[in-house]
Amino acid sequence: QVQLVESGGGLVQPGGSLRLSCTASGIIFSLSPMRWYRQAPGKEREFVANIFSGGTPIYAGPVKGRFTISRDDAKNTVTLQMNSLKPEDTAVYYCNSANAPKYWGQGTQVTVSS
Repeated sequence: QVQLVESGGGLVQPGGSLRLSCTASGIIFSLSPMRWYRQAPGKEREFVANIFSGGTPIYAGPVKGRFTISRDDAKNTVTLQMNSLKPEDTAVYYCNSANAPKYWGQGTQVTVSS
């Protein structure tokens, strides 16, 4: 059974930083591209970042240059370092495996507000 557990969200002021983590089980993690998505209230879930099994990242335009995705295959963990946060980054953040795309975790809430 695939399980994804996100953590690290919270309340932060504009310009601040947060580090999100996601631990996966039930997949061959080292072979799976891993993605972060987010969903703001009243909006569709949107792509944030992807990291391929070899470590190459891809970012959505709004977060490029501010967010960094990384992975630790020994710990089955994917991380999203978020810097220079803006109020529009407020959302529930989810991780997802490209090899098991129908599975989602509970998400972690990120709120950027003064």
